[in-house]
Amino acid sequence: MRFFVFLALLLGMQHSLFALVSIAPVEIGADAGWSAKLGVSLESKRGNTHKDNHKGFLRIAYDENESFVTWGEISGEYGESNEVRDTNKLFSHIRHIHATPLQRINAEAFVQMQDDEFKSLKNRSLAGAGLRYKLHEFLENGTGFLGFGAFHEQIRYSSNVDPHEKNQRLNTYFAYSYAFDPKSKLSYNFYYQPKLDDMNDYINYHAAELKLAIFGTLFLQLSINYEEDKKPAIGVRKYDFTQNTALVLEF
Repeated sequence: MRFFVFLALLLGMQHSLFALVSIAPVEIGADAGWSAKLGVSLESKRGNTHKDNHKGFLRIAYDENESFVTWGEISGEYGESNEVRDTNKLFSHIRHIHATPLQRINAEAFVQMQDDEFKSLKNRSLAGAGLRYKLHEFLENGTGFLGFGAFHEQIRYSSNVDPHEKNQRLNTYFAYSYAFDPKSKLSYNFYYQPKLDDMNDYINYHAAELKLAIFGTLFLQLSINYEEDKKPAIGVRKYDFTQNTALVLEF
């Protein structure tokens, strides 16, 4: 089992937990056997600015090498500014990807749970399934997937004015990764998730990541994330934009 410890030096807007987690698509047979990733980010400021921000995640995967790969992760972020809490969120996700008789098509099943105090999100849980199609290589050293499926979600808000929700959503996505060399990679994900009974109520998510080899097992990772929820909780903004710069150490 290999453990990857991510030591992040954050620049600019620093409220992205998911920037610590690689968005590159997972392929069956790419890393056979058990593997794990452990990431932490700790930030403290004192003096004119009084701030603490802590992030961490654990991801464990098992790649059977021919038939399936299963992975799960749990992550969290907590922050305070001037001793007032301004970030508090948790996220967990488990996904199983299985080969089918059709060479380029995989079946997927997944479950997810999350909460975010400052989005008035007490709990969001979902379970779903779908298919993904591996695109023909339209650039050398590039890998792309198109995904299509659906999931059922239940949402409990912490505010008293928002009703609890039970929704069925489509789950469509495009995931792409391009390797400049064996160690450097550019990845991009796009998700579009409309409600089945109201296509004007949708979530879309963009994530881009550039990982560059610096020396040996030291990498520079730059990430940009944009998420839009067309109908969030009352008083919550419809979008979140984050960017993150990190030094990554693998061993």
